[in-house]
Amino acid sequence: MPRELPQDHFCPWREEAEELKERLTSLEAKMATLERHVFGRRTEKLPTVAAELRGDGDSTAARAEAAKKKRQQRAARKAEEAPAREIRHEVPAEERHCPACGSEDLKPLGEGRTSVVYEYVPARLEKQVHVQEVLACACGRGVVTAPPPARVVDRGEYGPGFLAHVVTSKCADAMPLHRLAQRVERSGVPMSRSTLTNLFHQAASVLLPLSQHLLQGIAAADVVWADETPLRVLDVKKTKLGYLWTFLTQTPAGEWLVGYRFSMGRASTTPKEVLGGTRGALVVDAYTGYNAVTLPEGRSRVGCWAHVRRRFFEALATAPEAREALDFILALYRVEALARDAGLGRTAAHRELRQQQSLPVLLALRAWLESQAPRHLPKGPMGQALSYTLKQWDALTRFVADERLPLDNNRSEAALRKAALGRKNFLFVGHEAAGENLAGLYALVATCEANGVNPEAYLADVLLRVQTHPNSRIGELLPCEWMRRRAADPPDSPLQPSP
Repeated sequence: MPRELPQDHFCPWREEAEELKERLTSLEAKMATLERHVFGRRTEKLPTVAAELRGDGDSTAARAEAAKKKRQQRAARKAEEAPAREIRHEVPAEERHCPACGSEDLKPLGEGRTSVVYEYVPARLEKQVHVQEVLACACGRGVVTAPPPARVVDRGEYGPGFLAHVVTSKCADAMPLHRLAQRVERSGVPMSRSTLTNLFHQAASVLLPLSQHLLQGIAAADVVWADETPLRVLDVKKTKLGYLWTFLTQTPAGEWLVGYRFSMGRASTTPKEVLGGTRGALVVDAYTGYNAVTLPEGRSRVGCWAHVRRRFFEALATAPEAREALDFILALYRVEALARDAGLGRTAAHRELRQQQSLPVLLALRAWLESQAPRHLPKGPMGQALSYTLKQWDALTRFVADERLPLDNNRSEAALRKAALGRKNFLFVGHEAAGENLAGLYALVATCEANGVNPEAYLADVLLRVQTHPNSRIGELLPCEWMRRRAADPPDSPLQPSP
């Protein structure tokens, strides 16, 4: 009969085996994740919260109805925005007789049949030759000259509309400037990439007071979202890594302010420069770079349930029980959907609903997390997901007590998608100052797009106005306020766009 080992017996091979088991589990999870991302079907990838909330109720009829509603909204928007031109079609002379009796005594029947066709009219660039009238007095001593056209840059050859087109093409459409130069040349204007680059940076310099004021307005808000993404910077024979940071907020009127900052590092310097000394809430992921502006003396940190959800989804391959965590998280989003559908967003009733329905879900989830933690290896996917959630628990649950706080940081991640697309198209920025200019113009264009303002029309107007507008009232030229004043003021108002 084998002799039993004492309880305190130590076997080195057992510790080594546990370590190897943990590493093997981690490698299996990474392999499963990689295979799912590269070869997996769409159904094997992380579904959106909206798709999961629809669930089985998302029938074919419901999808068709949603698609129809979306088409109607798009058609209504086209009808409002697209300029209309009426083209009349007359009955040919050889057919202007009655098909029944042959009479040519025909009269108009109503307004005629109307149909709509959307046609593409190629954009064009024009060379404007401005001639200033010069008048001389008969006395031979006085001369009067007509005022010159307004210019963004003194003696510049390119108008505000052209500069607005360059900025919008790069910041809204992620078009590299060398491609834009080719398109401009097809329109009959000789153009080089270096010229467009200079125009882009000149526009950023002119609009700098606006982009700075926008970021200051965001920093003064009670609730701010933040995130960052890498952006390559050209260096000698190689590139080095910089970062584009986004900070955004929603005003009480429901308007979004989106700001950006560029830096050559990912340290806490940038959050401190933007949000240092401010109070309120900061919605971010678990990155420690934001610690410098959060509690105990700064903003209260609000966690992101979308990040938690992704971690548990990645753990599904090796830990099927992660599905329970996903169901708990989905229940939290279901409460938010109820509030949104009932029109209770950011109201006291929304807070009550969270405390009645979300709080019990959180209590049950916390108990489940604590019961699962001892059952999984700390470095395995499930163990890391559990540890991440428990460490972030206070930040993740703050939304229950404040109806203004969201469940996730998806808004700021979405604000960086255009920058990520640009990163694929133009690969890098030339130097640090170029990154700062890009961030400033990104901010104005993104704020326009977030609020339904045409960035090209907006920039063409404010590029001239910002140079003479009083600095104490610079906020009047931010996109939302600009749009309101443009709609409210009469056509001859100085706030109306120049023809």
